[in-house]
Amino acid sequence: MAPHRKSNGAARIARSMRKTHRSATSRKASKRDGDFSPNAFLATICEGGQAELFPRKQAIFVQGEPADAVFYLQTGKVKLTVVSKTGKEATIGILSERSFFGEGSLTSQALRMCSATALTDCAVVRIEKHVMMQALHREHEFSDLFVAYLLARNIRYEEDLVDQLFNSSEKRLARVLLLLAHFGKEEVAETVVPKISQETLAEMVGTTRSRVSFFMNRFREMGFIEYNGGLKVHNSLLSVVLHD
Repeated sequence: MAPHRKSNGAARIARSMRKTHRSATSRKASKRDGDFSPNAFLATICEGGQAELFPRKQAIFVQGEPADAVFYLQTGKVKLTVVSKTGKEATIGILSERSFFGEGSLTSQALRMCSATALTDCAVVRIEKHVMMQALHREHEFSDLFVAYLLARNIRYEEDLVDQLFNSSEKRLARVLLLLAHFGKEEVAETVVPKISQETLAEMVGTTRSRVSFFMNRFREMGFIEYNGGLKVHNSLLSVVLHD
């Protein structure tokens, strides 16, 4: 029996060494010019190591489905929507690249509370719940990145609520367009916004399509935006948001 115990002990040590090696390898692979690279890190921990491609308008997950994974958006934009019991749909967010979504699966949320749909062609990494939990406990740089993202999005939700309560629909629309164009972020702004319907904008702003159409025409006449097949947002649109 003693040799058997020794064999079990050696096996445990070997497993521990392999786990340590995988962890070290993932940390090395996730470093890029001294900065943590979530894409490289996720490629080492996710099955297949590759992002799944979703063409425009394809569902990534649907409200009511089991919540068993978190998703990371590498490229593209994703629309989050909810549907009421009476069938009314509302857009609750537009996500850009380097965003996490579906994180409710890490809590007691058994079913998806919203649907996620590709607004443009997207590359998305699926992270199974148990893999995500292990990564958050084991890799401090990854957990720091994830927590920072959640805090930033929570601040955004608070700003959305204040915006909805105190600002006019014109200001709310201007703010949504600027956010979609990434103004105010560290990276260079994307002045060209992916194709998005006025119905979706109306849902995000909390107004009617006719009001959105009215303000979009006004913004175009004032030179704040351009749209001929695509939507281009100029930073002069900030004046609408800042104007009292």
